[in-house]
Amino acid sequence: MSSLQEQLASRFEQDLSDLIEFLRIPSVSALREHRADMHRAAEWLAAAMRRVGLENVQVIETPGHPIVYADWIRDANKPTALIYGHYDVQPVDPLDLWESPPFEPEVRQGRIYARGASDDKGQVMVHLAALGALLACYGELPVNVRVLIEGEEEVGSPSLEPFLQERPDLVSADFVVISDTSMFAPGLPTLCTGLRGIAAVELHVTTAATDLHSGLYGGAAPNALQVLAQLIAASKDDQGRVAVPGFYDRVIEPTPRERQAYAALPFNEKELLERLELGGWDGEPGYTPFERMTVRPTFEVNGMWGGFLGEGSKTVIPREAHAKITCRLVAGQDPEEVVRLLTAHFQRLCPPYARVEVTPGHGARPWKADLEHPALQAAIRALQRTFGKDVALAPTGGSIPVVESFDRLLRVPCVLMGFADPDSNAHAPNERFSVETFRVAREAVALFWQEAARDGLKS
Repeated sequence: MSSLQEQLASRFEQDLSDLIEFLRIPSVSALREHRADMHRAAEWLAAAMRRVGLENVQVIETPGHPIVYADWIRDANKPTALIYGHYDVQPVDPLDLWESPPFEPEVRQGRIYARGASDDKGQVMVHLAALGALLACYGELPVNVRVLIEGEEEVGSPSLEPFLQERPDLVSADFVVISDTSMFAPGLPTLCTGLRGIAAVELHVTTAATDLHSGLYGGAAPNALQVLAQLIAASKDDQGRVAVPGFYDRVIEPTPRERQAYAALPFNEKELLERLELGGWDGEPGYTPFERMTVRPTFEVNGMWGGFLGEGSKTVIPREAHAKITCRLVAGQDPEEVVRLLTAHFQRLCPPYARVEVTPGHGARPWKADLEHPALQAAIRALQRTFGKDVALAPTGGSIPVVESFDRLLRVPCVLMGFADPDSNAHAPNERFSVETFRVAREAVALFWQEAARDGLKS
């Protein structure tokens, strides 16, 4: 590795400069006013792929935001890997909580602060930097690669699955590699071994034809906000379990061996409580806080609104009320079935003087890694050699819908090799990425490709 390490060292400042330039583009996929920025980010990324030596670079239009594709495929006898990432980022609100402007990257105390620094631009650039160093050092790659970077991950990837179905020629691979997750602890190399799925709905309650005067009609007219609150309160019991009938029927419980492995992870409950400024944990009894956050299903209210929200007082009885709800799902659960269960639950509980409507949102199935697959074993060896530590094998409570799509449509294993710190503030103000981790992760990924080539991973 010495010559490769020298190559990586010589390229580090330029790699970091490239990341900073990428982070300056406000590629917020959820906001219409940033549509031109999304195209600008896609074109920037395509140019970066060409600079590192990738071939067949394309910016592919979709009904939403563009997909950026490139490859380096030279030897049919070598395994082919599909590298996935995303260049879109979350909105920056609340802006006043940022210590520096979210699209003016700033390095402070060894971290680079910007929206997208860890999720996912920093991790995308780790892969491009590793590929560039390998090509510069050897003139070739140990394996064939396809690189697919989309622009809609933060809005549920609506264009990606149709793309996977329509362009099998661009996504066929022996395994998929994704860096869009976190390390379990700072500096601790981590492979994500499971993801929760998700079922999202909006709940709408209506009562009268219009808002009503609370003095003239109060005490007799139903209040939509009150009905909404009752429906939501009836969806969890006082022990923290979801009270939707049938919700747990298909849940596959973690095995005793898995629970033993979770207990061995360096999870510090007290430290996390203090960092989050929480007074204690909530949730399902019989499971540790870590298990509740990773391998147990949930029912969460993400937002509620209705009635008068302006300054001062307005004495009305609201005619309508709304809520956004998401359920994180675990092995055995299906998002479409969970939406049906939620709909039946709310309709059954809705009083006769109100009307309830449930609008489905995005959904994704849960996923578990195949820990015995050679690709994961190659990743473990590469991470151990680079970081000098045993690798944490840990599930995460989040959802990456595309992982399940790859698993279901391509039928190949996925390697989730994440490099974000656990306190990276992804989706929150002051998002950051460790500069040292960026440096080391480039070497880990480069070594991974060499390990993967030695394992002969062709399917």
